[in-house]
Amino acid sequence: MILEITKDNIKEIQDSFLSTEFVEKEFSNNPFAKFLVLKEESIIGYIYYSDIYERAEINQFEIDTPFRNQGKGDYLLKEMIKRVNKDITLEVKENNSPAIKVYEKNGFLKKAIRPGYYQGIDGILMERKIEQKTL
Repeated sequence: MILEITKDNIKEIQDSFLSTEFVEKEFSNNPFAKFLVLKEESIIGYIYYSDIYERAEINQFEIDTPFRNQGKGDYLLKEMIKRVNKDITLEVKENNSPAIKVYEKNGFLKKAIRPGYYQGIDGILMERKIEQKTL
């Protein structure tokens, strides 16, 4: 099940690998903050993104270690894409090939390299554009 976490239902993430303190801090510091979580018996993954007017930017995306490589991240990302229905950007470590594959599978294209972005590891800026609709 996919849940959007808000200030009103933050109790849903208690006792999960996603820290309540972290989520509360991001809601306090980022007026554009949104959290989608994937919940089975417990929270097994989340996407933290900023919904910034005409686009969204993925800030963090994580699937708990025991649930990786099972298609759970792909499922959560697809849900996020459906819900935001706008251009999406992100940065990813150049050596994170599993994540890059999931992003590319979902229409993200590499746009730029950010040298040393992750403590000496290059970051790849990726973007997924929605198709332009004519009026």
